[in-house]
Amino acid sequence: MPTDSGAAPEPPVAGPSSPPASDPPADPPKPGADPPPQAGAPSLSVPSVRSPETLPDLGAPELEPGLLARVRRFLLGRPRDLTDRRLYHRLALVPFLAWVGLGADGLSSSAYGPEEAFRTLGEHGYLALGLAALMAITVLLISSAYSLIIEEFPHGGGGYVVATKLLGERAGLVSGCALVVDYILTITVSIAAAGEALFSLLPAGYQDWKLAFEIFLIVELTLLNLRGVRESILTLTPVFIGFLLTHILLIGGGLVMHLPDLPRTLSLAGSDFRTGLGMLGAGGMLALFVHSYSLGGGTYTGIEAVSNSLTMMREPVVRTARRTMAYMATSLAITAAGLLVCYLLYQVAHEPGKTMNTVLAERVFGEMHFGRAFVILTMLCEAALLVVAGQAGFLDGPRVLVNMAVDSWVPHSFAGLSNRLTIQNGILLMSGASIGALLYTHGNVSALVVMYSINVFLTFSLSLFGMSLVTWRSRRGREHWRRRTTLFTSSFALCATILAVTTWEKFEEGGWITLVVTGTFVLVCMLIRMHYRTVQAKMDQLGAELGVLPDTPAPLLPPPDPAQPTAGVLVNAWGGLGVHTVLNIYRAFPGHFKGVVFVSIGVVDSGGFKGEGAVEALAASTQATLDRYVELARRLGVPADARMAIGTDVVEEGEKLCLAVARDYPRVTFFAGKIIFQRERWWQRLLHNETAIAIERRLQWAGRTMVIMPARVR
Repeated sequence: MPTDSGAAPEPPVAGPSSPPASDPPADPPKPGADPPPQAGAPSLSVPSVRSPETLPDLGAPELEPGLLARVRRFLLGRPRDLTDRRLYHRLALVPFLAWVGLGADGLSSSAYGPEEAFRTLGEHGYLALGLAALMAITVLLISSAYSLIIEEFPHGGGGYVVATKLLGERAGLVSGCALVVDYILTITVSIAAAGEALFSLLPAGYQDWKLAFEIFLIVELTLLNLRGVRESILTLTPVFIGFLLTHILLIGGGLVMHLPDLPRTLSLAGSDFRTGLGMLGAGGMLALFVHSYSLGGGTYTGIEAVSNSLTMMREPVVRTARRTMAYMATSLAITAAGLLVCYLLYQVAHEPGKTMNTVLAERVFGEMHFGRAFVILTMLCEAALLVVAGQAGFLDGPRVLVNMAVDSWVPHSFAGLSNRLTIQNGILLMSGASIGALLYTHGNVSALVVMYSINVFLTFSLSLFGMSLVTWRSRRGREHWRRRTTLFTSSFALCATILAVTTWEKFEEGGWITLVVTGTFVLVCMLIRMHYRTVQAKMDQLGAELGVLPDTPAPLLPPPDPAQPTAGVLVNAWGGLGVHTVLNIYRAFPGHFKGVVFVSIGVVDSGGFKGEGAVEALAASTQATLDRYVELARRLGVPADARMAIGTDVVEEGEKLCLAVARDYPRVTFFAGKIIFQRERWWQRLLHNETAIAIERRLQWAGRTMVIMPARVR
């Protein structure tokens, strides 16, 4: 290790960037000394050794992209310009677009939630009037509660963050896992219901193509979301508007045409109620009503989507989110309640191969001129909106994974962004898992809704229970605490009731599957967290074992001499791994390197890309880290320099930056630290990136030497 005098020894290694052959060889290792690491051996297999003066310019030329790269760019678009300060503003959503992207999930549930509830009533359809009123009240209560949650948690995170902060990490983990499974099923049930709505218009012989068509729709949504959130929503906005217009005509026309018969309908419903009360008794009538209300719980799914996606909202975030929530709640309450009343007015019953909304549309528009065209248009818009509703799973599911990745419950790679600033890994996971669920259930909407509802109301219940507790405990000095406590408590009671009844009644019809899947996910997350904490403890121990570093003021040294051998060290954050790499360079190659250049890539990921100025803040943080490493080198008596870049792909940016450093320091040899395990398993490669090895391969292809310095973890 060099001393404060600045003596810089020579290394026992030759390579493309090594000194000429006439340089004196290094001293042999001393007996008993630790042998130098062997990780750099592949970098040394070169056909000949040339002095730096004879090497060609190894900059990063603009190569013509290959076929795969051109196809990818055509499908997903060009990379975003991270230097554009208006980038976040351009990606953020105004209330209307947020309503389209997130409200479609809630609004589309009217395609299957009210139908399930009305079907459960059986011959007691007169209860639909009370059920419609309670459904509308429930939607408004839950949405009002989540509007207050948005105020309390303006940085987003939804049920995962709320449960973690208010009920503890374990409750947050359960809520997060339930949310991820929920959003996977959001995609699946929406696409399956879209398939049913569309194929209900076609002859029975086409049913064999339904599953393949639904898989195709998921793939198309995946590509749209890989292009970017705003692009996908703008593409689907006409579909959303079409649904609103056609269903306003369906519900409004159905009510207006039956308006003269309304007194008779109400009188008949009252008579049927008294008859049913005599048959079932008050207890039986209440049990049937609660049972139907609970199994229609799919109606309320999607309300939490806004609180999970605050990072997408245009400033001021809270006001935008609350306005979006108001749009969503109002449209869903009117649509769900209106459909239930129309089912009663038109005596709609389930018909094989048709949804109840298809039957209703045929009865409302059937006698009109061009009535069949209206029916087809209405169901096409409903099917299309259900496809848009699957968008909420792609918007919110990856963002839940981001928060869980930051907390080390899932692999850290789920916090990464693509060059289109999309959460690519999360999107691909949601897509693959939803296709798997679709294949497992064969697109059975009833089974999917049961699985879906259980996870939704598990998250609702945890969030609302936590808010009830914290509002009650902090009631002193809090304005309107009584009203808020009543709101959270009543909403929790409704959600817990729906959760309990649905799980009990539908346990054997799919309820057990979602419990097993969610429970397994929780267990896997706990094992991942345990692994990350073990590795972090080893890294902390490594930092402690490095000994006491010099604490004298760093001397003012000139920059490294480009004509002298230089070590280029790739570093990430300040810590034991980076310092270990620096010190081991001078232990493994004593006396060779006369200077050091620190190289760092500031990675724009989902955890940090949360507003305008985020890129500048990341650049400042990365520069501060580099300054600490430069100061460390100077304290050790070594001239030091630093270079940085900002990007979403650390390997690509690392290659470009290293080649730029090589142009300024022709005799540079690059180094990077990497955690290695005594017996490496496949899951360790999944949890820990292979960045150092990927950059090493690219630099070797460019004719540059890179050595991996191992940090061993037992």
